[in-house]
Amino acid sequence: MTPRAQNQKDEIVLTANSPSTGSEDFDVVIVGGGQGGATTAIALRQNGFAGSIAILDAEQDPPYGRPPLSKGYLLEKQSFEKILLRPRSFWLEQNIELRLRTEVTQLDHSARQVVTKAGSRVGFGKLVWATGGSSRRLTCQGADLAGVHYVRTRDDADRIISELPSTTRVVVIGGGYIGLEAASALRTLGKEVVILEALDRVLARVAGEQLSRFYESEHRRHGIDVRLRQQVECILRSGERASGVKLASGEVIAADMVIVGIGIKPKVEALIRAGAEGENGVRVDEQCRTSLPDVMAIGDCAEHRNIYADGEYIRLESVQNANDQGTVAAKAIIGLDARYEAIPWFWSNQFDLRLQTAGISTGHDRTILRGDLDTRRFSVVYLKGERMIAIDAVNNTREYVQGRELVRQRATVAADRLADPKLALSDAVTQS
Repeated sequence: MTPRAQNQKDEIVLTANSPSTGSEDFDVVIVGGGQGGATTAIALRQNGFAGSIAILDAEQDPPYGRPPLSKGYLLEKQSFEKILLRPRSFWLEQNIELRLRTEVTQLDHSARQVVTKAGSRVGFGKLVWATGGSSRRLTCQGADLAGVHYVRTRDDADRIISELPSTTRVVVIGGGYIGLEAASALRTLGKEVVILEALDRVLARVAGEQLSRFYESEHRRHGIDVRLRQQVECILRSGERASGVKLASGEVIAADMVIVGIGIKPKVEALIRAGAEGENGVRVDEQCRTSLPDVMAIGDCAEHRNIYADGEYIRLESVQNANDQGTVAAKAIIGLDARYEAIPWFWSNQFDLRLQTAGISTGHDRTILRGDLDTRRFSVVYLKGERMIAIDAVNNTREYVQGRELVRQRATVAADRLADPKLALSDAVTQS
């Protein structure tokens, strides 16, 4: 794949030799070339859409998967070519124009155009906003020093990889999935790792206490220093590089590298300025439509009513959500009947542990452990009343698959039977 053109502002256009070549107007413009944006374009073509499609993305690479960045790619077990969502030639073959290094900063809805940072205007018939989010940044003194990293893009991961030969001690700020995955990868590479979590347990926002304590124990068992209820005061420096982290207690933890994983901020400012409704992201309906006509939003940046969260508006930061919403948006554009009703599911690889999650555990009033934590193969079931609302399964894919189906069915279960790991999950069902 070679550039058709590169303008003075460094935007790169990769396109097929077709009637749409060189056009500044497209039937569908997709802003964001991550999982959701790529899935939307692919689903349009798979469902027979013959109109012109352009993907505008701020990064310099064709669409790729982000989950490996804190796992296999960081460990250099997966090459970049292996994490591309499609081969580079695919986009040419499917006549999907890629405009890379193209950051959209404004939506001129009345003119049906998006405006890029370089000043280009691109017209659309339908617009799909798939920008995801940007890493939440530290705001303390020293946060901008060399050696302070985030894990959101390929460039982020490449910078970390380039510094690993000269790195012995790493401080990871944040005990969510990204922080834990990065910590496990770096420990596997032989680095000394400290995890700093501000709350009283890791994974506090996404999992119950049993799972949190299990992962804390596992990371410590592998030699990682996990510290809870820690507040960072500043990043210390040696010259222009980070040399350590100073805590609010006054303690200093020496570090050659600092990795920050404290969540993301949805990138929806241009939509909100243009009048789209939204609080935690941009708000969409069951067909991924925003309040602006012919403008849709999907993935990490989209706030939607979710039946697995009792109809509350939520944002889901997952590959599954981006894929499912991208498919719904594509079908809606074509005029096919499609509604977003997919069950949320997630996964995380840390050391030799495979965590698989289905459902939304927020609001649960009881958890039931199935199996023995010491065996490192178990599941945690989340109940709200007698209804099964979520499951976390560790190294237990069979139970995860069964549990996901029961969550999808919104099944009610007998807790006493559920607590017996000798019985199948389905044997505990009283009504579905």
